[in-house]
Amino acid sequence: MAEWQKSDWRAKPRVQMPDYTDQDALNAVEAKLASYPPLVFAGEARSLKAKLAAASRGEAFLLQGGDCAEAFNQFSADHIRDTFKVMLQMAMVLTFGAKVPVVKVGRMAGQFAKPRSAPTETVDGVELPSYRGDIINELDFTSASRIPDPAKMLQAYTQAAATLNLLRAFSTGGYADVRQIHGWTLGFTESEKAAKFRDMANRISDALDFMQAAGIDSENEHDLHTVDFYTSHESLLLEYEEALTRVDSTSGKWLAGSGHMLWIGDRTRQPDGAHVEFLSGVQNPIGLKCGPTTTAEDLKVLLEKLNPENEAGRLTLIARFGAGTVGDHLPRLIKTVQEEGANVVWSCDPMHGNTIKSATGYKTRPFDSVLREVQEFFAVHKAEGTIPGGVHFEMTGQDVTECTGGVRDVTEEDLSDRYHTACDPRLNASQSLELAFLVAEELSSLRDSAPAAKAS
Repeated sequence: MAEWQKSDWRAKPRVQMPDYTDQDALNAVEAKLASYPPLVFAGEARSLKAKLAAASRGEAFLLQGGDCAEAFNQFSADHIRDTFKVMLQMAMVLTFGAKVPVVKVGRMAGQFAKPRSAPTETVDGVELPSYRGDIINELDFTSASRIPDPAKMLQAYTQAAATLNLLRAFSTGGYADVRQIHGWTLGFTESEKAAKFRDMANRISDALDFMQAAGIDSENEHDLHTVDFYTSHESLLLEYEEALTRVDSTSGKWLAGSGHMLWIGDRTRQPDGAHVEFLSGVQNPIGLKCGPTTTAEDLKVLLEKLNPENEAGRLTLIARFGAGTVGDHLPRLIKTVQEEGANVVWSCDPMHGNTIKSATGYKTRPFDSVLREVQEFFAVHKAEGTIPGGVHFEMTGQDVTECTGGVRDVTEEDLSDRYHTACDPRLNASQSLELAFLVAEELSSLRDSAPAAKAS
């Protein structure tokens, strides 16, 4: 077999990707990106893979969240900080409740491209190409805005680099010190769950006081002072991905340098397609979205193609079915994985199967449906004796009104107040915190009802 090359995907069928009209401009952008430093490094990817391997065994839990699609015009230090802060809050809730380390992975520093259900959209009788994310074209509904522009890849790279720089500073510069837990509480989470978080924070502070009295504190214990925070995005725009892919000098293996973890979406998981071909050859941990149309036959081929060495932590299966249907689909996929003896992390995406259009015309997600899908995910794994390894969801640290329900009871009439997403509706900070408590309760219940579950 010929050795994999990062351009091999170009000979495969491609979907959900733009057709650039100026080939010379595209070539110039790809050449420039190929000369830039990678955004992430092989050692970081290997570290994440080891942590995900622990999640596959039930010894850790994956928390993956962030923007639906990062936007150029919403980029700011405050936006990054607030999302990072909510992720820290959620991770603390999960760690405290579930008594396992939490692997923190943001949908950040690369989540610029979006698959769409149709190649065009029509407004007032005018049909234009669909908006595919700021890395490709623009949201404004004009013919000029919807033309794919390769130069946007350079702006995406710059924003991703700046985002990573700030995340690394937050992670290691003292902001993530566990003693800052009270400072992570956002002002607009005034609710029962916020009170529960503050109570938990007080108990953690008491434990830290005891540890400090015993000579253990964040000044001399690195793990109390810093966190490992990784980035991820959907590997969709393959010209961008290929340009940032490098050979790791320590191992001689290819690394996708655009993010620590990349995933294949439910619309691009064709076993003989370009996206599967590309991710089959990089050493990063990867995700695979599994929806209702995922067949056992396709999954078997994908397991072999994406993880031929059956490496623990390499492949995360991200289930996204919709509330009320998890029991119809997840058990058969679990059975397929077990028959193949495959090492995987099972993660739950309770967002993408629960999108509806409100009576007011806004795309939204009922929070009750999100919670229900998470509960069904855990219930199936409990029944099957397998390990629920993580959650994957779209959220923001901003006080948005995009998903209905939650402790603050966002109604359909409230959606127009602060509906800022460029694509899909996201959980706000208080809804995210509420979800974290639910997941912690589910994990705690699993732990209390063990004998230990068997690995998938």
